[in-house]
Amino acid sequence: MKDCSEQIAGFERAAVRMSKDDRADIFGKAKINRNRLTSGLERNGSPKAVGSRTQGSYAMKTMIQHDRGDYDVDDGVYFKRDNLKNDQDEDKSPEDARKMVSDALQDKRFADQPEPRINCVRVYYKQEGYHVDVPVYRENSATDPFTGAEKKWFEIAAGDKWKTSDPLANTKWFKDANDSKSPDASADGNDGQFVRIVRLVKAFARSRYGWSDKVASGFTISKLVCDSFVQSDERDDHAFRQAMRGISLWLSLSGIVRHPVLEENLAESGDPKTTFLKEKIDENLKHLDVLDKFDCTHDEAMKAWDNLFYTDWFSKQPDPSKKSKVEKASGPAVIKQGETRYASKESRHA
Repeated sequence: MKDCSEQIAGFERAAVRMSKDDRADIFGKAKINRNRLTSGLERNGSPKAVGSRTQGSYAMKTMIQHDRGDYDVDDGVYFKRDNLKNDQDEDKSPEDARKMVSDALQDKRFADQPEPRINCVRVYYKQEGYHVDVPVYRENSATDPFTGAEKKWFEIAAGDKWKTSDPLANTKWFKDANDSKSPDASADGNDGQFVRIVRLVKAFARSRYGWSDKVASGFTISKLVCDSFVQSDERDDHAFRQAMRGISLWLSLSGIVRHPVLEENLAESGDPKTTFLKEKIDENLKHLDVLDKFDCTHDEAMKAWDNLFYTDWFSKQPDPSKKSKVEKASGPAVIKQGETRYASKESRHA
């Protein structure tokens, strides 16, 4: 396979992963929301939250750039179950718990007020292209009658039911997977090859207009990559291709995607969203066949990667073999970012 690791690494850095500034800006919105929520709960005489925690792709550092500005961060809020009671001293329903949080987040400065949705309360920052989702959790506890040990578990206000959920355990699972699968993982356990491949697969899954609502969730993709990942020293291009092949094979053989923490499935066999993901992988991975040619040129390789990710970014990259002696002595080729990820192809909407 032609070595395109330098270009894939540049693409992931420049056009896929979120910059530190963007992450800081999004997290800043979440922190402001926390203060707003605390004040609003007190104002409304509602129970005090025991804490908030960023989770999902933000916590796992797998958030990716989006040229249409559809960024979000999950910032869960936690309450003691005993505090979430109605006037009859009964457990507050999931709908009432979400409405309580939504009411506390109301602010006349918003153009569009926060609203309760099926699994969270959504706060809109349309001008910046962000939204903050605030899932509502309750903490349960029980004492083992034999050992006396206290057991704690969490439930999310999802739809009309309280459903077992542990986003903090999800994040720990992901970081542990990165540590074990990526020898180049950084000290904070977030920037190894495994994380980069998750970002790249997510970038592919969101690369076409209209795919987002049809394709598997980011967490399901993360689990599929985990199950298919094969580490490749300094070759993210090879590791990405192998992960994509592995995902397709797994979805052909089983299609069931197990939750890494809970005793449930993220997707059943024949799930339409994982089926859609497999179909698009199979359709587009063929573009990379040219990389196996002995005489594959730089231009052919770059066109193949452009076609797979539906961009023109790669075609703007210089051919390393044509660098001058001075350039070769100075280090790797300069990676050109281009104007946008989908600058010349967005109008296709394919």
